[in-house]
Amino acid sequence: MSDLRKINIDGTEIEVDGAMTLIQACEEAGVEIPRFCYHERLSIAGNCRMCLVEVVGGPPKPAASCAMQVRDLRPGPEGQAPQVKTNSPMVKKAREGVMEFMLINHPLDCPICDQGGECDLQDQAMAYGVDFSRFREPKRAVDDLDLGPLVGTAMTRCISCTRCVRFTTEVAGITQMGQTGRGEDAEITSYLNETLQSNLQGNIIDLCPVGALTSKPYAFTARPWELTKTETIDVMDALGSNIRVDTKGREVMRILPRNHDGVNEEWISDKTRFVWDGLRRQRLDRPYVRVDGKLKPATWPEALAAAANAMKGKKVAGLIGDLVPVEAAFALKQLVEGLGGKVECRTDNARLPIGNRAGYAGTATIEDIDSAKAIMLIGTNPRDEAPVLNARIRKAWLNGATIGVVGQAADLTYDYHHLGTDRAALEALHGLDHSGALEKETLVIVGQGALREADGLAVLAHAQKFAADTGSKLLVLHTAASRVGAMDIGAVTEGGMAAAIDGAEVIYNLGADEVEIDAGAFVIYQGSHGDRGAHRADVILPGAAYTEENGLFVNTEGRPQLAMRAAFAPGEAKENWAILRALSAEAGAKLGYDSLAQLRTSLVAEVPHLARIDEVAEKDGEPLAQDKLGNAGFLPAVKDFYLTNPIARASQLMAELSAGAKARATGKMAAE
Repeated sequence: MSDLRKINIDGTEIEVDGAMTLIQACEEAGVEIPRFCYHERLSIAGNCRMCLVEVVGGPPKPAASCAMQVRDLRPGPEGQAPQVKTNSPMVKKAREGVMEFMLINHPLDCPICDQGGECDLQDQAMAYGVDFSRFREPKRAVDDLDLGPLVGTAMTRCISCTRCVRFTTEVAGITQMGQTGRGEDAEITSYLNETLQSNLQGNIIDLCPVGALTSKPYAFTARPWELTKTETIDVMDALGSNIRVDTKGREVMRILPRNHDGVNEEWISDKTRFVWDGLRRQRLDRPYVRVDGKLKPATWPEALAAAANAMKGKKVAGLIGDLVPVEAAFALKQLVEGLGGKVECRTDNARLPIGNRAGYAGTATIEDIDSAKAIMLIGTNPRDEAPVLNARIRKAWLNGATIGVVGQAADLTYDYHHLGTDRAALEALHGLDHSGALEKETLVIVGQGALREADGLAVLAHAQKFAADTGSKLLVLHTAASRVGAMDIGAVTEGGMAAAIDGAEVIYNLGADEVEIDAGAFVIYQGSHGDRGAHRADVILPGAAYTEENGLFVNTEGRPQLAMRAAFAPGEAKENWAILRALSAEAGAKLGYDSLAQLRTSLVAEVPHLARIDEVAEKDGEPLAQDKLGNAGFLPAVKDFYLTNPIARASQLMAELSAGAKARATGKMAAE
């Protein structure tokens, strides 16, 4: 029930919800209020005092607009709407005083500070700062923290806004940061000098309004005004986080999150943010052909001819990897099926139902997590499979949701009821009384770890049955960014990967680096990195990475999103769909399009919902038949969070983080 109130801001009367804070009401009225500590996704601290406004008829001093609600204001003497001024002499003087205090101890680091050019303190000092200082005392200095290999610190610049402390405790769910001391001696610190142990820690770099927390890998490499900024989509997991890729020349310099309330809010995982050094290393930048057992560099015509000759008249199978855009998967499907072969995208043997969209994309949206009052996780560890989604589940838990887990126990950053680790625990759910769940919003999340065994479809059917019994929606949490899009276009074979490659003489491997291909078959590998797939290949066709071509990706909830090209592929590497189009002409099965626009036209003609960018279409499909479950335990889908794909495995930083995580997992505690 909304509690609408009228409020007069700088002479403009608007009607807003009484629960809104004054800073939010001012934004509704189009008035920007300066702030350092306030952030709409964190709890209110009210400790920077930069957002002061004047409440007419209130106390004779300015009020902090972030900590006062509209409903707290009294109406005027004749019942007029309460009046707030944001630009009166009192407000200006108060903000200038606050800014002067901020700058007492702040060092003059701007020329060497990584935040320069995108710093809130610089921007506000332009509006409210003065060009002289009244202080002659020496500035205070603070020791820097060691937070690990990702976040660099310069704590003398810190203005104690506590955004980093609130983010790590509330959103990331770790307890390593806090504030100690009082007054002049107050400082942000990490308890017992611990490094941060979270795969969301990079977000505190974006949150810091000054240069106290900066990106270690990006340090001193570029200035914001030198960078070309491209808004695109992340492929490190299947969430489809909205990101911005910043490039300088041909190099990707950094990756930042974009706000999208329906997907990632404004957070991204550390793998998404820091994987960019993997885009430069171990790249395939020219075609290769295996001659006398050794891979030799070749020209494009030679490589295409070798691949086409190998495919002619042979039994061909196509495998679709985890980072492939829908267009390339569609082109491969048309090429291989045109030659009488089969394609398969479920390279991890996940038993996903063919043609049943409600089965492989679920019936829920990611946003449904926010309002859920009970969430059941089946065979998934969302902290490793989709850290940003896990933060959303944590937010639901903070708002009172109860969480149950069937699968391996792990530290998920929130409390849950552990109901068992195997199929029997899933079956036992049917016998419980679910009448209490029917009145409230509930959600079932099934991970890929639950669907990879032979009885995967039965597990999915039982999860659907449990969802139906409790009136829940079902979210299938994928780990591969390309999977839902490839399922949508029907790049699947009845019987899975084993059936697709059974008896195949030629295997066209489109970026599938997580599979072992037996000896005997001729392998054509198309991908961006010299990973496992390239080592096994007889012909290598170098393709573009996700930042180097325009492509369509469908995320885990079935939302099509466009990834845009931010840079160009290195050397002679080409866009993935274009390689397949060129090869189809050589192989005598020419595809009917010459541009990405034509390809998308024929793609949308076959799968119309892919044209509805950024919309989650209705997901139809009959419930699956409940077959007998096996007796295996549920295994997690992700064994090493930092090394899940070829780009991450090429990254030095990801290797360092992986080694650090392993050392922490096996390291002895002090008491041992």
